[in-house]
Amino acid sequence: VAVVESGGGLVEPGGSLKLSCASSGIIFMIYDVAWHRQAPGKQRELVANITRSGSTDYADSVKGRFTVSRANPDNTAYLQMDALKPEDTAVYYCHLYLGTVPQAKNYWGQGTQVAVSS
Repeated sequence: VAVVESGGGLVEPGGSLKLSCASSGIIFMIYDVAWHRQAPGKQRELVANITRSGSTDYADSVKGRFTVSRANPDNTAYLQMDALKPEDTAVYYCHLYLGTVPQAKNYWGQGTQVAVSS
């Protein structure tokens, strides 16, 4: 099983980035997908979530700016980030889990760095 994030980088405030979370070795379409982030010196926080049925939810801090989506045929989830702010700077992680079976094995990617700075 592999879960790999990509798409991070350095962007100016107000800019956009699109993160990808590519998976292999699992039946991607049955998993819920969450995006988390961790800034230096802070705890990891949930940013956005998309269920296997396509329902989405967002942290208040990103609502209206970030959009989570998934492409099941490509075994990939996405996080479109617009109107980025310096406080969005963090390592972003993708998490695949079975929301209806909490004790089931779940999978994390290695993270991708996002830096928002002028």
